[in-house]
Amino acid sequence: MLLSIMDQCLQIKNRLIEDGVYIHWRISPEPFRINERELTFIESLGAYLHKFYKASNKLYYESVHGRQPSWVSEYLDQGKPQALIEYSRMNRMKGLLPAVIRPDIILTEDGMVATELDSVPGGIGITGSLARAYSFTSKSDIAGGRDGMTEGFLNMLKSAAHNSDPVIAIVVSQESKDYKPEMEWMAKVIRDAGFRAWCIRPEDVIFTEGGLFLNDGEDRQRIDILYRFFELFDLKNVSKVELIMYSAKKREVAVTPPFKPFLEEKLLYALFHHPGLKKYWLNELGEETFTLLANLFPATWILDPGEMPPYGVIPGLEVGGMPVTKWSDLKDTTQAEREFVIKPSGFSELAWGSRGVVAGHDISQKVWGDTIEKALMDFNKNPRILQEYHRGRHVEVSYMDESSHEMNKMPGRVRLCPYYFVEGPLDKEDVRLRGIMATICPLDKKLIHGMEDAVITVAGA
Repeated sequence: MLLSIMDQCLQIKNRLIEDGVYIHWRISPEPFRINERELTFIESLGAYLHKFYKASNKLYYESVHGRQPSWVSEYLDQGKPQALIEYSRMNRMKGLLPAVIRPDIILTEDGMVATELDSVPGGIGITGSLARAYSFTSKSDIAGGRDGMTEGFLNMLKSAAHNSDPVIAIVVSQESKDYKPEMEWMAKVIRDAGFRAWCIRPEDVIFTEGGLFLNDGEDRQRIDILYRFFELFDLKNVSKVELIMYSAKKREVAVTPPFKPFLEEKLLYALFHHPGLKKYWLNELGEETFTLLANLFPATWILDPGEMPPYGVIPGLEVGGMPVTKWSDLKDTTQAEREFVIKPSGFSELAWGSRGVVAGHDISQKVWGDTIEKALMDFNKNPRILQEYHRGRHVEVSYMDESSHEMNKMPGRVRLCPYYFVEGPLDKEDVRLRGIMATICPLDKKLIHGMEDAVITVAGA
């Protein structure tokens, strides 16, 4: 029997509720459609971003050892506890990279812009559940397929553990508790497929000198791979984190993402665009990758209060056609000239989601000036970045209006969040697109993120 469009939406919603991942957003009857050219680009993008992480990782260590400018690692270490800095610099940690890569991509009239990268992203379970829910009702191809997210996540963990049948602990902190239901769903799906995975709290980890263990309800299982779903800025509030780090250091357990705060900094974009580092990036990435990322990453600057010489200018930053020589030049700008955002670079409770993000053209001149001042004052403990704002192109989606029991259309702007997983052994790594979450917000919203007024779905061709 063919379902009505309204019934399709209700079926999708009920499946999400059954999976325990539905919070509250508008339900579309179908995936968000992108064209074949866009999908092909997104499918290929993961390998380029993985290459960027490799080059960023190398840049940091070369800076530490004096082979690249010292200010690179100084910026990336700014505001971090010394113990974490030293831990991340250990030789045995050197080659470890994020195995999940999720850019935030805005579709603009001129193409795609990746406003930031996230290596500890939420939404993995939600996107997996959405893909399954839409696979029952939609005739559209879903990027990554019905089970792409769960298969990719599992394969990534197998690769990180160097084990084809690892015991998996997805450890979710109190600070990240809002994401626990989706990771519990992910663990259950993996168990249903015949593998061993549990979503637990840090305090549930059992430490011994011989490794880390968990109770699965019947037996004690030794953990082979621990998926870190907690933020590095919150380590002081994460129970048993010292024991987890000790076990990882002793190679009693594999942990991903690695304890490398410098790879979770948004200011990496500013380093990528810095003219003094262009030769490094070209050498490491090659011209093709460098050009692609230069067009994809918005221009970004670190809000550093350091003194500039009288003849100095901030590279690439202009207002009203004039080069900016000091940050105070930005304060007296018109609304049209303030098409920038300011956001924490990382290592802060304000650095994820849309928390702490300020859009210059959405506030008064005074508030904008105060925001710049605060960013400069907080530089030593919480660096912020200035980034060009790119307006998303207009799209239109259908959604179920539960108050009127009708289908409505909503004009909006979309953010695509592709999920890439690094799968396979080191000598044959494959960075695969396994799913795309699409978030469409109404046109009056300057920042696109999950909200009650948003339509959240998966993307497909």
